[in-house]
Amino acid sequence: MFSEASTMSIPDDNFKKQTDLPTGRSFNNYIHMKKLALSVFSIALLVGSSATVKAQSYRTALGVGIDVGDGPTLGGPQIKHFFDNQNAGNAQVLFGDNVTLIGVDYSYNQPIRGARGLSWYVGIGPQLTFLDNNSIWFDDKHRDNHTHVAIRPAVGLEFKIPSAPLAFHFDWKPWWNLTHNSSFEPSRFTLGFKFTLK
Repeated sequence: MFSEASTMSIPDDNFKKQTDLPTGRSFNNYIHMKKLALSVFSIALLVGSSATVKAQSYRTALGVGIDVGDGPTLGGPQIKHFFDNQNAGNAQVLFGDNVTLIGVDYSYNQPIRGARGLSWYVGIGPQLTFLDNNSIWFDDKHRDNHTHVAIRPAVGLEFKIPSAPLAFHFDWKPWWNLTHNSSFEPSRFTLGFKFTLK
């Protein structure tokens, strides 16, 4: 009896079946997005904790925004308005191939100490995307007129030229679609070129 028991194999606690592990592009995108978001947010918090000067260097800015990354490229007018030194609202209407996008965002802004005109911001806002017939939007295969509702968080940098009424921004702005086969696309970014008003 004892000899038979001693020959039984002991399962390895570290063993895992391959099928139990998440795989695929969506899992890789999630991990990449999580690492990038944590890194950028941590830097923003460290910088923000040492900044004591006010963030606002203009009151309102008008310009052009470009939305790029995995999926379609969109472009159109945008406006940004500061409600106080740190809090601002942004609105944009962007156009693509049979696509019209309307979005608004709230952002919290802080300057970067020692870099005149440069500031960081974090924000979030809702977005409506209107598609014409035969338009394919990411993984959605609808072939009729329809509308997508999405949430767009954002983490980015803005530079206001101190000697000119011009500002530029670049941010990471992932796409969290809530309708028509809900999906998440982390590889989306926006660029902005604005004329600033006092």
